Amino acid sequence: MKFSTREDIAAPIDRVFEELSDFSRFERAILRRGADVARTDTLDRPGPGMCWVSRFTFRGKPREIRSELVEHQAPEKLRLLSRSDGLEGQMSVDLVQLSPRQTRVFLNLDLKPNTLSSRLFLQSLRLAKATLTRRFKTGLHDFARDIERRRNGPA
Repeated sequence: MKFSTREDIAAPIDRVFEELSDFSRFERAILRRGADVARTDTLDRPGPGMCWVSRFTFRGKPREIRSELVEHQAPEKLRLLSRSDGLEGQMSVDLVQLSPRQTRVFLNLDLKPNTLSSRLFLQSLRLAKATLTRRFKTGLHDFARDIERRRNGPA
């Protein structure tokens, strides 16, 4: 199952990439939503090899996702691989500089099942694909507006 969207952000490409590479902020956001997340690598700055383990309850069952940053090409590309029981996901973020103050972000998420139960899970998601796609697009839109507000707000 694939999700993709794009969003234009009124900010320089370096600034947008910096915001997308602020992984500690994403970790805090996950914690605020009630999941546990922990870094499992020893890297001191963002780059390939960064790893996380996230634990949460979904549909009444405890779940665990292991994620690894496999590509970090400033300021153009990020790629993250995630695995859980029976399901693999790949998220890629591509940035294109439209002008010195305008950046286009392409966000793609591809989920692939490895077991029968994960195939059934993705089938249930397909029934709600329109709603999930709308939420996916809204999430990137809100993130883009947040970057613009921080960029244009008081320093």
